[in-house]
Order: sequence, then structure tokens, then C-alpha cells
Amino acid sequence: MKTDSLSRKADYIGITGSVLCIIHCLITPILLLTSSLFQNSAIRVGYLSLDYVFIGINIIAVYFATRHYAPVAIKRSLWAFLGLFSVALLLEEQSPIFEYIAYGASAGLVITHLLNIRQHRLSHRH
Repeated sequence: MKTDSLSRKADYIGITGSVLCIIHCLITPILLLTSSLFQNSAIRVGYLSLDYVFIGINIIAVYFATRHYAPVAIKRSLWAFLGLFSVALLLEEQSPIFEYIAYGASAGLVITHLLNIRQHRLSHRH
């Protein structure tokens, strides 16, 4: 995939990654309690390590979304939410508060990516 194409789609990739992470985090406790599939430790560890995949997807999305034409406020917000999101996911085993921080940071990423899309459309219209 060309980097120019990736730059144009980075916000959509970031939104998708963040929304999938929220869904993953919401259904994980239910699946762990109700599904016999997760009694196998290899499947359970693989499913729980999806957090690292979501961090990776969002790093790539934020990098390409902020590379060229994002306003400074949006760049800073995206990187701040990404940092908060990553730290909260990595520390969520330490305290339940980090799980809620991760939800908030993920929602912040979605909103900021949407603002970046809107800003990009407005700036190219004029």
C-alpha cells in the first residue's frame, strides 16, 4: 500500500481500530465467563494479547494521520490520546481505573480522528 494512500485512510483506520478495541474490551469479560473455548490457555492468551495489536494499529494510524496536514491541536490531541490509550492498556491489570481510562482514550481517539477528517475536508474545499 502506498504511503499517500495510507495517509488518506489513516483516520478511518484509526477509528476502526479504536472502535474494535472498545468492542473487544466490552465483550472479553463476558466471553471469558461464558465460553468454554477460552478454557484453553493458548487461545485465551492470544485473544487477550489483541491489546497490543490495537496499540500497533493506532500508532500507525496516528502517525500517518498527523504526518502532513493535521492542525497542531489535532496532532497534539491524537498523540496525547494515543499515549494515554497505550499506557492504560498496558497497566489495566494493575487497577480497574486503567480500563476506564483506556475506554475514554479510545473514545478520544475516535472523536479526534473524526475532527481531523472534518478539518481536512473543510481545508480542501476552500
